[in-house]
Amino acid sequence: MPLDVGLVGLPGSGKTSLFTALTGAPADAYGKAHVGIAPIPDERLAPVAAIESSAKTTPATIRVVDPPGLSPAVLGELRRSDALIAVLGNFASNSDPDRDRQELELELVVADRDHVEKRLERVRSQAKSGDPQLRKEVEELERVLAHVEGGNSLNEYPGTLPAALDPLTTKPLIPIVNGAGGFDLKLEAELAELSEEDASEFRDGPASFEAVLAGVFDGVGLIVFFTAGDTETRAWTLRRGQTALDAAATIHTDIARGFIRCEVIASKDLVEAGSRAEAARRGQQRLEGKDYVVADGDVLNVRFNV
Repeated sequence: MPLDVGLVGLPGSGKTSLFTALTGAPADAYGKAHVGIAPIPDERLAPVAAIESSAKTTPATIRVVDPPGLSPAVLGELRRSDALIAVLGNFASNSDPDRDRQELELELVVADRDHVEKRLERVRSQAKSGDPQLRKEVEELERVLAHVEGGNSLNEYPGTLPAALDPLTTKPLIPIVNGAGGFDLKLEAELAELSEEDASEFRDGPASFEAVLAGVFDGVGLIVFFTAGDTETRAWTLRRGQTALDAAATIHTDIARGFIRCEVIASKDLVEAGSRAEAARRGQQRLEGKDYVVADGDVLNVRFNV
């Protein structure tokens, strides 16, 4: 599954322009969430593919959700997101990105309060059965509700949050300024209709989504690994600190189930060596077990037997 990222912003901030710039998809569904897939640019992908003479390359992707508004119900659609991007307008004389960010953070707190209230009501009803675990959750939810009713983020909650909550205010929030000191998201949305070569002629510096995605990667703690062969070279995302077995499961559950061991080469070493055989001769290819912690840029070949 790709990384999930939700967009939040005040009306007119340029949130939907960012959605179009990231995904290249039209945002024409009025009153409904826009959902699209954004490729993650990675300059390491093409050189690895060239070594393997791959027929095609497939970048890693993120799933982007642009909800219609800031009501608690609408923001609730973002609870499955791994991170949130806050779009802050700075293109008018009365713009104030810091003020807008504070307002957005308050909207997230309000949405979490609404969510906690509904969860507490439901669990209170279930706890009438006498289940001690449900009664314990009711007590914890009452403390959580008091915390958010004080206008506080659940990211600052001193206790352990019930696992079922999945609060918005504990997710990484990456600010993106639209306008002075940031990006021209209207221009980027228009450039999304062009090829990358043509778009670069109109752009001063790298595409806005590259900076956006760098912030998402830092906030969530992601790395990229590669699989490569003559059919396809593909990039995949993985949480920093996850293992070769986790990487195998990302590729396919059957591969993880039949995992034997994993051939590992750093993409930089593979490209410098010019071939897997030369990398192996130099001692740069190694066999690792399922507990190996995958490094950013690793090229993996998982040996498995189902």
